[in-house]
Amino acid sequence: MSEAHSSRPKNPTLEQLRAVAQPPEVRARKNAEHWTAELYLRHISIYLTALLVRTPITANGVTGLMILSGWAIGFALLIPGVWGALLALFFSQLQLYFDCCDGEVARWRGTRSAKGVFLDAVGHYTTEGFVAFMLGVRAVSDLGLLKSDPGFAYPYLVAGGVVSSLVLLNKALNSLVHMSRAFNGLDKLEDSAAATAVTHGGLARVKQLARFVPFHRIWHSVEMSMLAVVASVVSLIVVASGGPELTGERWMILVMVPLAALSGMGHFVSIWFSRRLG
Repeated sequence: MSEAHSSRPKNPTLEQLRAVAQPPEVRARKNAEHWTAELYLRHISIYLTALLVRTPITANGVTGLMILSGWAIGFALLIPGVWGALLALFFSQLQLYFDCCDGEVARWRGTRSAKGVFLDAVGHYTTEGFVAFMLGVRAVSDLGLLKSDPGFAYPYLVAGGVVSSLVLLNKALNSLVHMSRAFNGLDKLEDSAAATAVTHGGLARVKQLARFVPFHRIWHSVEMSMLAVVASVVSLIVVASGGPELTGERWMILVMVPLAALSGMGHFVSIWFSRRLG
């Protein structure tokens, strides 16, 4: 820790914390900030950060809490019905709450490091891949069906596995951009709209149209948890009408397969025809 960081007060005011932990360049990031962060989480995360910087917990320790909260989303999806989906949604919010706080603690203490960035990435990769797979498990509900009726159960598990793999590949494309730039001696890619803009005219128009049907943005743990809640409500309505159970969950995971594939292909094309690779 530098002398400037060590001279900071042990009991900072909220204004002092905001100036250091939530600078304008952090709040203005295009891709690194989830929409819930700007909408409300950054407004309340500073209160928990104010408590955390008064404790011995490190920024990486807060990231560990973020990771555990993320994994809890997937396990919550094992609970049948709408309550399991709502619990998953709660943990998705808790995950992002800690995700805001770990960076704020690191900036205040001056302990930002490559290890912290790595640990944060591990948390998001494992969470989103796990949640996608657990949506497939949730659609089966009774894993005993793998023995008694495998022809019924396996398609949903396979769909969950495929969506999980595509979600991870889609996330990896961003990391591969940074890796490719580093290997070729290019500067760090700015997190701005200009830096990621598509240069091909036709594709740029397609990308603009995608804003009206933004299914490419549903692969975060928050959005997938929201979809789980919606699917559970649909299933309740179907059952109340005399239909089969888990209709919403089963249709959802099957529809997510082509959407995830289309999102991945669109993401690849968007990167290839943009300024991101130089």
